[in-house]
Amino acid sequence: MKKVAVFAGSFDPFTLGHLDIVKRASALFDELWVVIFENASKKYMLDEGTRMQLIQKAVKGLKNVKVDCAAGLTVDYMKMVKAKYLVRGIRGAADVDYEQSIAWNNKVLYPECETVFLSSSPEHLRVSSTVVRELLKVGVAKNADGKEILAKYVPAEVITILSSIN
Repeated sequence: MKKVAVFAGSFDPFTLGHLDIVKRASALFDELWVVIFENASKKYMLDEGTRMQLIQKAVKGLKNVKVDCAAGLTVDYMKMVKAKYLVRGIRGAADVDYEQSIAWNNKVLYPECETVFLSSSPEHLRVSSTVVRELLKVGVAKNADGKEILAKYVPAEVITILSSIN
């Protein structure tokens, strides 16, 4: 039986930490869906189409990775694509507490769901979409060394797109 997994998030924007998790998860599963979910309590810097474009560029060489957008519950999407695994990245203790709670609730809603936690690689422990958004808001991308700074946080394939924002 084919092992199908989902890696869900808002990805606003997609970072090197996300890409690291995608690469590692794609080696574990036959098919990996990277799915952009909207969170009603969040205000997004990038629209859904731009986020999808960024992710598609970043994962282009990974043959078993598919990118999609969805609304609603992650477990409902998992059922639709016949995924039994939900991949989650963990950066620290705070993430573990939060993610364990979500994993328990997902298991209640979809008993076949197994949440797979992948610890961030050490070089990506401090990389977050929030930091990238802040750097973009203050105009780092417009500085002479902005692309060099962004390269520490986001995949090379997306720097040009991010540099044109703001």
